[in-house]
Amino acid sequence: MVNMPNPKSIEANNVGFAQRANSSAEAKKALLERFRAKANDPAAAEKQAERIAVAKARAERQAERDAAKRALEAEKAAERARLEAEKEAERAAQEEQARLAEEQKAALLAAQKAARDERYAKRKARK
Repeated sequence: MVNMPNPKSIEANNVGFAQRANSSAEAKKALLERFRAKANDPAAAEKQAERIAVAKARAERQAERDAAKRALEAEKAAERARLEAEKEAERAAQEEQARLAEEQKAALLAAQKAARDERYAKRKARK
């Protein structure tokens, strides 16, 4: 396959450097003039002010949402702490109840042993 030159590149080569530089400078000037016209346009300034107002309102709404989110997270944390404290109190009460049950069982066993020892001593005394 033979590489054929692009016709547009051939035309670009026929244009002189000075003509390309002039057209580039004219394009830059036109672009600058359009920019200056937009900068001095009151409608553009109004649109810019509107965009700024919208951005401020958006930032305020975001700040409100963030504050609400932080408040909700604080509420949830307080609820978790309350539930944890309730669980801890319930666990402590269960441990205390279990300890009392163990003490009662030990006292009952001691009383049973004392009664048994007393019966044994009476039987020994009869003999």
